[in-house]
Amino acid sequence: MPELPEVETVRLGLRPVMEGAVIDKASVRRPDLRRPFPPRFARRLAGRRITHLGRRAKYLLAELDDGNVLVMHLGMSGSFRIEAEAKDTLPATTHHPRGKLAAHDHVVFDLSSGARVIFNDPRRFGLMDLIPRADLARSPLFARMGIEPLGNEMGGALIAGLFKGRAAPLKAMLLDQTRIAGLGNIYVCEALWRARLSPSRPAGSIATGRKTAANRADALAAAIRDVLGEAIAAGGSSLRDHRQANGDLGYFQHRFAVYDREGEPCPRHDCSGIVRRMVQSGRSTFYCPVCQK
Repeated sequence: MPELPEVETVRLGLRPVMEGAVIDKASVRRPDLRRPFPPRFARRLAGRRITHLGRRAKYLLAELDDGNVLVMHLGMSGSFRIEAEAKDTLPATTHHPRGKLAAHDHVVFDLSSGARVIFNDPRRFGLMDLIPRADLARSPLFARMGIEPLGNEMGGALIAGLFKGRAAPLKAMLLDQTRIAGLGNIYVCEALWRARLSPSRPAGSIATGRKTAANRADALAAAIRDVLGEAIAAGGSSLRDHRQANGDLGYFQHRFAVYDREGEPCPRHDCSGIVRRMVQSGRSTFYCPVCQK
């Protein structure tokens, strides 16, 4: 599933053609994705201006001029591509073979910007909904969602407070979307390696109260910010389905330190460890048993 950097990369690619544009026409080519579309979905979108294209965790949020928000989730295999009649006037166009994708083009937005934005989802685990802006924070999708890992409040003290007294493994707590929203398996593995923290250590062990614990929490907060920021700058990680909105692959996967590197030497120059893989809560965890404590 695309993680926060991939979703943010898609947002940045779509923003130039969607933000400020009017949805001249919306076409829905099937009755549902992960769940049914809202009633009169296409009709309610037609004629609406997109005033802002934002993101909350792994959701894209297109704010509309009628007070509603178009909520979009990529699911496991969802992607957007941009097609344009005047290709020289728009910053991004599709690089995908059209015939290969057409059978899974489920939603199409024709925009006043001259662009056509197409949502393609072979596995149909994506989601689209319309929610009043005033109800967004308390809607079932967002009501229990934790802090944004790239938000201003993110820091060592906050992480320590969230994890205080928790005996669950540190990695499991980082993946708990009710505490920190948007972190996924890949970038948690990478951030823990950067912070030199074992994915198995009790989460509460980095709570404030001791200088060493505070240092660990600060290191983890910095590592999370850095790895997410670098991944966004690299266009995300393309492992299976992810592409940027212009059709390009992301390339952060070429910079993984531990993820999917089982059996390889730890890339830290002062470490002699070998990257290992273990399973935590049904997910593969990659880590260095020597430098991550």
